[in-house]
Amino acid sequence: TVTTQGRFNDARDFRYVIVKSTDDGRLIALQDVARIELGAKDYVTNSYLNGKPAVALAIFQRPGTNALAAAAEIQDKMKELSRDFPKGLNYDIVYNPTEFVAESIQEVYKTILEAMLLVIIVIIVFLQSWRMAIVPIVAIPVSLIGTLAVLYAAGFSLNMLTLFGLVLAIGIVVDDAIVVVENVERNIASGLAPNPASHLTMNEVGTAIIAISLVLIAVFVPTAFIPGISGQFYLQFAITIAVSTAISAFNSLTLSPALAALLFKPHHAAAAAPRFFLARFGRALADGFNRGFDRVAHWYSSIIRVLVGSRIAITAMLAVFAALIYATVYMVQTVPRGFIPSLDQGYAIVVVQLPDGASLSRTDAVIQQASQIIQKTPGVDYAVAFAGFSGATFTNASNQGVIFARFKPFDERLKAGQSATRVIGNLFGSLQSIKEAFIIALPPPPIRGVGNAGGFKLQIQERNSADMRQILALAYEIAGKANKTPGLMGVFTTFSASSPQFFLAIDRDKARILNVPIPNIFETLSINLGTAYVNDFNAFGRVYQVRAQADQAFRLDRADILKLKVRSASGALVPLGTLLEIRDVTGPALVQRYNMYVSVPLQGNAAPGVSTGDALALMEGITAKTLPAGTSYEWTELAYQERNTGNAAVYIFGLSVLFVFLALAAQYESWVLPFAIVLVVPLGVLAALLGGTFRGLDNNILVQIGLIVLIGLAAKNAILIVEFARQAQERGLSVAEAAVEACRLRLRPILMTAFAFILGVVPLMIATGPGAEMRQSLGTAVFSGMLGVTFVGLFLTPVFYVTLRSLFSGRKPRAEAEPSGPAETPSETPAE
Repeated sequence: TVTTQGRFNDARDFRYVIVKSTDDGRLIALQDVARIELGAKDYVTNSYLNGKPAVALAIFQRPGTNALAAAAEIQDKMKELSRDFPKGLNYDIVYNPTEFVAESIQEVYKTILEAMLLVIIVIIVFLQSWRMAIVPIVAIPVSLIGTLAVLYAAGFSLNMLTLFGLVLAIGIVVDDAIVVVENVERNIASGLAPNPASHLTMNEVGTAIIAISLVLIAVFVPTAFIPGISGQFYLQFAITIAVSTAISAFNSLTLSPALAALLFKPHHAAAAAPRFFLARFGRALADGFNRGFDRVAHWYSSIIRVLVGSRIAITAMLAVFAALIYATVYMVQTVPRGFIPSLDQGYAIVVVQLPDGASLSRTDAVIQQASQIIQKTPGVDYAVAFAGFSGATFTNASNQGVIFARFKPFDERLKAGQSATRVIGNLFGSLQSIKEAFIIALPPPPIRGVGNAGGFKLQIQERNSADMRQILALAYEIAGKANKTPGLMGVFTTFSASSPQFFLAIDRDKARILNVPIPNIFETLSINLGTAYVNDFNAFGRVYQVRAQADQAFRLDRADILKLKVRSASGALVPLGTLLEIRDVTGPALVQRYNMYVSVPLQGNAAPGVSTGDALALMEGITAKTLPAGTSYEWTELAYQERNTGNAAVYIFGLSVLFVFLALAAQYESWVLPFAIVLVVPLGVLAALLGGTFRGLDNNILVQIGLIVLIGLAAKNAILIVEFARQAQERGLSVAEAAVEACRLRLRPILMTAFAFILGVVPLMIATGPGAEMRQSLGTAVFSGMLGVTFVGLFLTPVFYVTLRSLFSGRKPRAEAEPSGPAETPSETPAE
């Protein structure tokens, strides 16, 4: 075996490399003509942590891995490595995005527990028996654990979206079990034993449970057709709620009646008076609640009897419904549209831009000054600064810099009233004292990886030529108009076409005469003004590059360029001053293209209280009036996703209603009954949008997901009334009598399931902490929508049923709608 040294292991070894031998035999070593040092690959940026020199190391998660687990392993590894750090060297983890994720998920966990507690309270208040309460309570862990198992098998992660779906599922999965329990208890009260009562219950509510489950599953089928990021949002909810609903339905058709038959007791066996004071007190409260509820039920059935008792009343209710539909259309058209709520992610991005041509040292001084101001701003913990790096384009630029201001922990800021919006506003105001640079503070993008900062961004394109000055002038004009427009703020561009430059005019004819190849000229300029890769060397167990570069003292002035010599084809050295002329020009330091066209980026933010949808519409109006023929614009980053989605939510909502209708039509083998159920759905939209407007929320993607959920929930309440009315009518009652009887019998389970869901989402609606903006949007939509559709639907659903059944059966609602008194409850005199 023959071995030798292939690479040097020490930078000092390069000193003795022979570069030339003279005619007299003298050897010239590399150390005679060069300064040899171990240094950085380039020196185009400087980085600092709280004003002190630092090296920033970014670590990115691999796709498909667990972010929280990866972050924990990185922290453990850094602790291990830090034991071998030399004295005086330390490290800080100043930005860890998984902290926001972990805190957000922790808040959702708390929300889940709070939702479960509120749902259990509702169940106990209405059922007033621990035996009866066990059945729907058991449905919660059974459905949630089953859902988690399916999500794991399907490869989904446990993220904020799936957890939001679980929060909503808590209020949904108990519904079927509540319907079963309430019906079993009512049958027991009529004299049946628990086992026959459970059997009869499945005959009475089995169809309704299946219909409800089909509706809640079918409502999410159209969401599979939504493209882009929006589709991923919908998909997480769709899978979570659909799976939990299917498991809940199976549980309610099997486990719930079995538990009821085992746990429930005949009423005569439970008639003994309680012996303990607390039990007697609880019984007194329960009796008072029941008496109050009975009065409400009597009042409600009396009103329904009036509403379905005459053509005038029915016509009046249909007129009210038409007015509500008009109000719904008006709200849909006027409520501001958004995409994803801006989140308090615990940091801000400060973009710094000096005049064109500013040196790195000058930019460095401004960055240091800005860092000091940022550190003194209330609510800020760290300032990670980079001089020579553009925060807008994430490219190197000597006249630009970026500072990442990390905020203090959320709980600490919340107590002091220091929200992200307020801290960013304070940063922007304080930094305006630096007159030497343009400085703006921006929030981070709501979705990591989609853009470099929050707000909107568009590309102004020149499609007929590559005149950057013309397109930049248009961008400045648009930005000026936008910043004067109410609803827009902070519209800017960091692009510049006036960076001072040297243009080297090469005399190609003279170069040809002197036999100097043009590539040799380019190579000489590249090596002396830039760097050249030579080879590699080994150090610290790794391979590093060896690069050659002219020393700084020999490339400071334009005259230094003219002194350079280039080798001709014959080997002679020719001064560059004889081959080229240097001209002072200005131009862009970076030429950007977007979709093949030269472009200038323009970004900005919506003013406080203005939705992103309205802000994009304002920008579109300004650009349409400003851009001449041959120029255009395209949205990019998150704004592109928002515009790409467009009115997809409207079409998806319509398709969801259609799928619900078709599922019900297949279930009931009728085209009439599904109409009586789905007509109430738009009222949920109206209530949800009114609730969001009252809280100052826009119609964003979380609200739209809530509206899809409301389709199934609104239909659920209507199914309970329509199904029992249909059964009562089959037993011989008139249409109006059947509707009144169904409303009276189904009021308790409807209110139980409605309040279980409504109170279950209250923690979402009033959420605080990391990620609260998303939870509030979703919670407000489903809370308001369910509240409105429940109480309005209780009065309109029987009207729809009577109207449609009368119209399509040839009967007159007036002739059927005057019962002398409440009909006898069919289940109170069960037939053997």
